[in-house]
Amino acid sequence: MAVKRIVSNFAVTDIAKAKAFYEDILGLATVMDHGWIRTFAAAGETMTAQVNFATEGGSGTAVPDMSIEVDDFEETLGRMKAAGIEIEYGPTDEPWGVRRFYVRDPFGMLVNIIWHA
Repeated sequence: MAVKRIVSNFAVTDIAKAKAFYEDILGLATVMDHGWIRTFAAAGETMTAQVNFATEGGSGTAVPDMSIEVDDFEETLGRMKAAGIEIEYGPTDEPWGVRRFYVRDPFGMLVNIIWHA
């Protein structure tokens, strides 16, 4: 037996807000839309499934609800700022080799935006 995919599901009241944050700002693509559920993915990318369990988020921060690795850190940070999204932590270079910042998505989930140096 092998796990083929891990999918996170989040209950929300307004899927349009998810599109604005995850597609319009972060650049994910809608890969499924049934009206009541919308799935976003990195178009054309193969991602490794990972599940984290943590007592803290590192550097004394709260454990984020999810982490999203990006290929252009400064552009992503600029898009967040342009959209008026408050940066809750960072941007900072962490001792374990990532550059990151925390934001909250439209549903209040703490999102760790990371770039591996």
